[in-house]
Amino acid sequence: MKYACGVSGSGTNYERIYERDPGVYHVVFSNVPDCAGIVKARNRNAPVVSLDSRRYFRGMWGIEKVPRYGVERNTYDMAIMTLVEQTLNGVPDLICLAGYDLWIGDWMANKYFPRILNVHPGDARKYVGLGWRPTAKAILAEEKSVRSTVFCVDASDDGGPILMQSHSLPFSRWDEELRDIRRFAERTDTRTLEQFREAAQREGSYLYRSLEEVSTRIQEVLKVEGDWQIYPFAVHNLIAKGRVALDGRTVYIDGVQMPDEGWQVDEYGFADSIR
Repeated sequence: MKYACGVSGSGTNYERIYERDPGVYHVVFSNVPDCAGIVKARNRNAPVVSLDSRRYFRGMWGIEKVPRYGVERNTYDMAIMTLVEQTLNGVPDLICLAGYDLWIGDWMANKYFPRILNVHPGDARKYVGLGWRPTAKAILAEEKSVRSTVFCVDASDDGGPILMQSHSLPFSRWDEELRDIRRFAERTDTRTLEQFREAAQREGSYLYRSLEEVSTRIQEVLKVEGDWQIYPFAVHNLIAKGRVALDGRTVYIDGVQMPDEGWQVDEYGFADSIR
């Protein structure tokens, strides 16, 4: 297997994928040429491809904001993936988005589906959003725990077929920090992030900021105990070993049809086989 890994920031997700099996040939690509992830790839003697997205869209199209859809966006994806394929001398078997901060355009999503993977900091079936927001949404929905999700990227917003989810990280570890937040949510009958924000603003409460802060801390723990465990496992222990198959949006692992939420670490752990 040969893979491409997209980075835009620290490159910690890439590090964990690389460390699981350093011998697998790969290329690292980025829209931020001097980011820490690119430095880490070079330090590992990995081939690197970079195309500054801000300079590209400003120079080619005269626009400052990176578009999500349209011909402008597709031309960028075509350009950087042409460089990736030239460097790999072929089409990558897998593309891992590892802190890559550009939404994938329709052209790229459709061309490479289902070979693009990403990790989401929450249950991707229920709670969309970036960073701390999925955790905050789960707290307000009165969930008992949060899990991270590895999924196949399609043209939707993190709605592609789910490959696996991490073990459940219980919110009980933060009961004291969440006490006032939960009481406020119950008193104001707010169960969504937007409702909570509006209620806190009306009452001049600091609790929306508190929710953001504790959710950020929980998300950082989830990154270590969730993301960094399941992403390398999905790449090297499932896909690279030929254990995964898709039929439309239905995922099979070891020939076993997975539920919509995919392989559950709470149930299967990190088993070599589930047959």
